[in-house]
Amino acid sequence: MRVLVAERIGASGVDLLREHFEVDEGAEHLEHIADYDGLVIRSATQVTAEVLAKATRLKAIGRAGVGVDNVDVPAATKRGVIVANAPQSNVVTAAEHTLALLLALARNVPQAHASLTEGRWERSRYSGVELLDKTLGVIGFGRIGQLVAQRAQGFGMRVVAYDPFVGEERYRELGVEKAASSDDVYAQADFITVHLPKTPDTENWLDAEAFAKMRDGVRILNVARGPLIDDAALQAALDSGKVAGAALDVFRSEPITEHPLFSYPNVVVTPHLGASTAEATDRAGYQAAEQVIAALTGGSVTTAVNVPAVAAEDLEVLGPFLPLCRALGRIGVGIAGGLGTIEVELLGRIAERDTRPLVLEVLLGALQDHIEDEVNAVNAPGIAEERGIEVIESKRTSARDFSDLVRVTVDGQRVVGTVVGRRHRPHLLEAWGQRFNLQLSDHVEFFRYRDQPGMIGRVGTCFGEHGVNIVAAAVGYDPDADHDEAVMVVTTDGPVPQAIIDEIATTDGFVGGVAVTLA
Repeated sequence: MRVLVAERIGASGVDLLREHFEVDEGAEHLEHIADYDGLVIRSATQVTAEVLAKATRLKAIGRAGVGVDNVDVPAATKRGVIVANAPQSNVVTAAEHTLALLLALARNVPQAHASLTEGRWERSRYSGVELLDKTLGVIGFGRIGQLVAQRAQGFGMRVVAYDPFVGEERYRELGVEKAASSDDVYAQADFITVHLPKTPDTENWLDAEAFAKMRDGVRILNVARGPLIDDAALQAALDSGKVAGAALDVFRSEPITEHPLFSYPNVVVTPHLGASTAEATDRAGYQAAEQVIAALTGGSVTTAVNVPAVAAEDLEVLGPFLPLCRALGRIGVGIAGGLGTIEVELLGRIAERDTRPLVLEVLLGALQDHIEDEVNAVNAPGIAEERGIEVIESKRTSARDFSDLVRVTVDGQRVVGTVVGRRHRPHLLEAWGQRFNLQLSDHVEFFRYRDQPGMIGRVGTCFGEHGVNIVAAAVGYDPDADHDEAVMVVTTDGPVPQAIIDEIATTDGFVGGVAVTLA
């Protein structure tokens, strides 16, 4: 077998490949991609559908890094080519860089260095603060956030973290205090570091409102994604003295050499070095090589971002339920507001099959956009385990009222669905303790309220005032319940901002409101 290493990776990865295969190095060999069984790349090589069409022998692609945006994964999957990345290659490096910036920020290291090398001895000007007994607030407690917390504890820092998608047991294991909300972190932290994924919900997470809730003199770090911080709001907070300093490794657009904050004496910046170490580069190449070797020799490919399709005999039965399961996982987390335990009940004829793909789709829906790493069918179970998220499956071959049912319970909040008709359209049957029957679409909104006249009209009026078009709606109410609450589910033809949901949910008679985007 032959493997092409199209871009420079660590020598250890190349040496490992040579122990098993004939190896060529260099992008110029891509012209002869049809001669290779395996391909190792970094971020520059574009593996398009056209390239894959020529790669008639190709069985595996190893990406020496995390993202696989430069690979047409659907086209590779269609051709039976395994695509694997190296998701663990840079987590230590990113955590260590966060600590490097934390120390630099606390002790004014870059500023003092520049002053001294320019011929000035300004010892009193650059007096800093100790980390001992200070509180570090971590927003986003995934792999990197947890490593940062462990290292900060070594400096005697108290760590409080917010991430509703990490189980309480994981916090206890690490000796980290679990905050009920990001506001709780803001109220306590002397330093705040963000380690969130970049999604529409997390963009500008640290905005003017967030800064206003923080302690005076707080210091901010971002070694995750530039758009997590509202630059203008940070600048204003620095100008007012609310924020005593900031350390930034990432920016809204990159590369960038001119930025309003670059001239601030209390701002430390680096050019996206979070993953840039010799060890991380070597580790990424070695891990990618390991995955290619496993794929070509019949071993276990543990970091594949695509997996073989469900067997044909099962796909006919299970296939229509895959989108439903992902949607129920996403809705369940949205209603629960966090994630600790997921129970998946599969009822009816689907329970006669190998239901692991359905459970996996629920988990993917639950984790999607809530963690800092890309989640796929291969790494989702491992991510759930390391975050202390328990997944419990049960099944029964009979169902009441419908041929098949899927019940998903997230931290006590149950949602139920099925598929209906020849087109297998997903329908929601239960949420927030009430039953109804509504076809799901990409944008779904939920409201709990006292069952009294005019409530439906108030939602419609508010949506209309904001230009939101309602596609369908349903109401669930149990007259035998020991309360007078009802639940309304609305589907719309576009996303509804949380501000509109809050505008309705905070008015008299409403108990709560949630918007969930399934697309």
